Amino acid sequence: MLSYDTLTEALTDLKKRGFTTDFNISFEHIKCSDTGKQLYPQDFEIVEHYRFEGNTDPGDESVVYAIHSIDGSMKGTLVSAYGMYSEAMSEDMIKKLAVHE
Repeated sequence: MLSYDTLTEALTDLKKRGFTTDFNISFEHIKCSDTGKQLYPQDFEIVEHYRFEGNTDPGDESVVYAIHSIDGSMKGTLVSAYGMYSEAMSEDMIKKLAVHE
């Protein structure tokens, strides 16, 4: 697996490698911010993940996931905060993302 110093560096490289869709967590699924298409935990795979810890600000703690849909139609990234700033998620989403922590 590759190594990145910053979240921005990771996102830039992943985009160059074809992970162009921007996903957001929406409790029980992830959602493409451009098209509104939703993927539930069984609809996608996490192929890479990178964790970043803020040296001085806990708000900088995040994980970036490189994701592709099972049907092969979408590749993108999901940035998720962890700790006290993490998003509310369903149990299935927590399980899906926790495997890669």
